[in-house]
Amino acid sequence: MRAARLIKMVLLLQSRPSMTAAELARELEVSERTVTRDAQALSEAGVPVYADRGRAGGYRLIGGYRTRLTGLARGEAEALFLSGVPGALREMGLEDAASAARLKVSAALLPSLGDAPRTAAQRFHLDAPAWFSEPSTPESLSAVAEAVWEDRPVLARYRRGGPGGTDVERELEPYGLVLKAGVWYLCARVAEHAGPGPGSFRVYRVDRFTSVQISGRRGPGERFTRDAGFDLPAFWEERAEQFARSILCAEVVVRLSAEGARRLPYTVDPASARDALSAGGEPDERGRVTVTLAVESAEVAHTQLSALGPEAEVLAPPELRARFARDARRLGAMYSASP
Repeated sequence: MRAARLIKMVLLLQSRPSMTAAELARELEVSERTVTRDAQALSEAGVPVYADRGRAGGYRLIGGYRTRLTGLARGEAEALFLSGVPGALREMGLEDAASAARLKVSAALLPSLGDAPRTAAQRFHLDAPAWFSEPSTPESLSAVAEAVWEDRPVLARYRRGGPGGTDVERELEPYGLVLKAGVWYLCARVAEHAGPGPGSFRVYRVDRFTSVQISGRRGPGERFTRDAGFDLPAFWEERAEQFARSILCAEVVVRLSAEGARRLPYTVDPASARDALSAGGEPDERGRVTVTLAVESAEVAHTQLSALGPEAEVLAPPELRARFARDARRLGAMYSASP
């Protein structure tokens, strides 16, 4: 424990010109007295730690000392690539590994590049959760993340159909995690001897796992062999598009003004809007184009197309057009009266 703390102290001093006892105590989570004893121990071991006394004093390394204890462990190097997603690191239990990796990299940088970590952090930040939603960490996330990092099969119970749904048990080979708008998804392959769909890749919402047991039915410590051709970003893009299209099971016919056509991709599913506009033909004499739009349902279409106001006229189905007509009459009566 103390050896790890001494190494961290050297790395901290190597990454900065100097640090006060209070700063070191805060970083190392010890008392200032312990910092003094550790500095003495390092000095006795041949590490040139120098203490500047006085109000502006502190500890520093002298003589251009550089430790060779800066090699990145595999887990630290992998976590470093996620360092722009601090919330995700915490949720997966990788915050300590990422912190150690950043510290080692800072210590290994040339003095002229010492401000690189700070300037990068001030110029880029990823805020993954969606607006107007409370992000929550699934209970099984840390276990799933561990299985992903170590290529361990898991025996998982998964709740189908949301709250109140039935649980099913699957042995899975976890390939990768995706954080989409604050929701965690696991991309996994169903184990060859499991069913249904052995050997197929599927996507699971992590918050629907009711239990996750690493190693599944196999022996302790056993790992699965990854498919070298699996590409997580490409797989997710394909499945996300399939999902988006699978829920678009209804159609509406809409006549759009030029402004309505411009705003349509921001109002409904962008892929559906692109397909509809590309097949819409030429505008009429009033500059309006008629399109057939794939939507999730008439109810959803009503909510989405209402945002376009007079820039969109619903032609079919009749019941949806009648609903918009009622809305128009209500709006007309509302705005014809004095406020």
